[in-house]
Amino acid sequence: MSTRIAFLKGHGTENDFVIVPDPENALELPPAAVAALCDRRAGIGGDGLLHVVRSAAHPDARHLASEAEWFMDYRNGDGSIAEMCGNGVRVFAHYLQRAGHVGEGDLAVATRGGVKSVHIDKEGGITVGMGKALLPEGDVTVSVADHSWPARNVNMGNPHAVAFVDDLAQAGNLFTAPPFTPATAYPDGVNVEFVVDRGPRHVAMRVHERGVGETRSCGTGACAVAVAAARRDGLDPAVTGSPVTYAVDLPGGQLVITERADGEIEMTGPAVIVAEGEIDTDWLAGLETVNP
Repeated sequence: MSTRIAFLKGHGTENDFVIVPDPENALELPPAAVAALCDRRAGIGGDGLLHVVRSAAHPDARHLASEAEWFMDYRNGDGSIAEMCGNGVRVFAHYLQRAGHVGEGDLAVATRGGVKSVHIDKEGGITVGMGKALLPEGDVTVSVADHSWPARNVNMGNPHAVAFVDDLAQAGNLFTAPPFTPATAYPDGVNVEFVVDRGPRHVAMRVHERGVGETRSCGTGACAVAVAAARRDGLDPAVTGSPVTYAVDLPGGQLVITERADGEIEMTGPAVIVAEGEIDTDWLAGLETVNP
């Protein structure tokens, strides 16, 4: 292990991440180390970790190296592996630009949810092509305390259950995962979004991210919410032939989601790097002793 491990801290609409640059995939980052780094009291703190690796250097992304030079090896805050994170992709792209690896314009980023297209504009705004949503069939219900709601099953490379409610406070504290039925709908857990209307093509949401708890923002969740709202409102672009755009308010800010007639979804929002430094490698090595 290197005696010096650089890190940065960034966020996208307050969905925050520890960023660990490791182009040649030389670092070992077991789940316990990731969870410790993301710990808000004993570590650096973050909803997740962005491990920045060249696709050719990582076994999970080598097959994508011809399409995307860089792989976002994303980890949830509890150390578990996740397929994708929309806010994370924006922060990942912003880091690559800051580090001089890419410039303004178009960029491809490999993720476990596929290759994502990114555009960095001159003002620093970042648009991510999030791919197409899948809408698995079958009824799903989510519950909080004595309330239950039907939910729309939306897959954005990771699973989401979208429930429209009367008041966002009905979602409770969202520290723990809201129960859902049937259990077979999400064998690996699910991100749950609770949504209210704010106006025409304008909604607000709260989210429980699996492996994390409630977060200030969730990019794939905002996309899932926009898709579910469009279907509810009779604005399916595949049917109307016209793109539809929703503004989605999250506790950490606003994301703008557009679904095109071909089903491709674009998400636009900010990305910020707030700090950088070095991880104490003695502390990190000590975790291996505590968590063999």
